[in-house]
Amino acid sequence: MRTYGRIVPNILFPNVKRWVQVNTDPNGYNDMVWLTTLIQVCKLNLGESPFFANYGIPAHPSVVAQIAPDLYMNRIQQQFSQYFLSLIISKLPNQPDKDIGAPSPTYNISVITTYGALLTQVVPT
Repeated sequence: MRTYGRIVPNILFPNVKRWVQVNTDPNGYNDMVWLTTLIQVCKLNLGESPFFANYGIPAHPSVVAQIAPDLYMNRIQQQFSQYFLSLIISKLPNQPDKDIGAPSPTYNISVITTYGALLTQVVPT
């Protein structure tokens, strides 16, 4: 199995992003593939994918209405929970965004992989 994710390669060029391929690991586990897909879905606009129209969050309507996409993050959690031993997506308290000063919804993603490793990642939406 494989998927693709965008990364910032180094601190010297923070605006230069590139796509990297994530594959099944040598032991046959797909956890990193699914975690990369989960992070990409959190950045995806609802209906943006021609193949998976029910994946993503309504980012533009959330900004206009000033309502965090909690319902859609809950749905993403339900869609991806089958691929991990544990998947918890929880909203962090609103904190002002450093660039615009307005509150930016931020979520903490905690994953226990199928081989028992605990991973946490904070994902801004």
